[in-house]
Amino acid sequence: MNKVAQLADCASENIPDVQGSADARRLAINRVGIKDIRHPVLVKDRSSGVQHTIARFNMYVHLPQDFKGTHMSRFVDILNRHEREISVESFKDMLYEMVKMLEAKAGVIEMTFPYFVNKSAPVSGVESLMDYEVTFIGEIENQAIKTQIKVEVPVTSLCPCSKKISDYGAHNQRSHVTVTVLANKFIWIEELIDTVEKTASCELYGLLKRPDEKYVTEKAYDNPKFVEDMVRDVATEFNKDDRIRSYTVESENFESIHNHSAYALIEFDKDKKPKSNA
Repeated sequence: MNKVAQLADCASENIPDVQGSADARRLAINRVGIKDIRHPVLVKDRSSGVQHTIARFNMYVHLPQDFKGTHMSRFVDILNRHEREISVESFKDMLYEMVKMLEAKAGVIEMTFPYFVNKSAPVSGVESLMDYEVTFIGEIENQAIKTQIKVEVPVTSLCPCSKKISDYGAHNQRSHVTVTVLANKFIWIEELIDTVEKTASCELYGLLKRPDEKYVTEKAYDNPKFVEDMVRDVATEFNKDDRIRSYTVESENFESIHNHSAYALIEFDKDKKPKSNA
């Protein structure tokens, strides 16, 4: 150990550990930690092997009733220990590290990052990048880990009612379909994106030429969807996929003729019987 490290150790021994002191209020805290810290990450990419991106981390642990506080600096230390090598594979290791370093029985890590997919326009074939917001959610309690993937997919939806009652045209809007899945086997991020995009009125592209614009406009018109249709169609596809144990599907349609959004949500756990179909 060098002299600087020795001095640091001596200094820390002489400084009171306020966070580790006892608390007399006897109230446990469900989650305490840090939010919105950015760090480089590596994520598996179906087409190119790996993708470098920047993630925002939320890191929390359960704090027992007899402890005054947690050691916030240890959360940052965990990130920096991995330097730039944080990946999906190391996500579980970080959860184990976190509860061990903070002497906690339970904890949560949320890692949110932009994920890019190179897409070809439907007619011209011109390529462009589309970005999607992805979140990995890891929870650990008594050394048991549960990890979920959350993906927000922007798509186009066209109103079936508007199409039915109008002599010409129909109003459409951009929609955000958000899926959160718990899987028992590996699933590519792109697979979740593909499922959502194929069930929408039409998918979005970063760059379109005039023939492409004609194509996507007509495709949406031929494939109208209510917000209810959006979530039901995605849920139907997830029900067919044995890798998915449970899921939440949400759709928010940013209405073009109203000053509000339309919203729908379906939650389903395949390990539990549905409460009711009523």
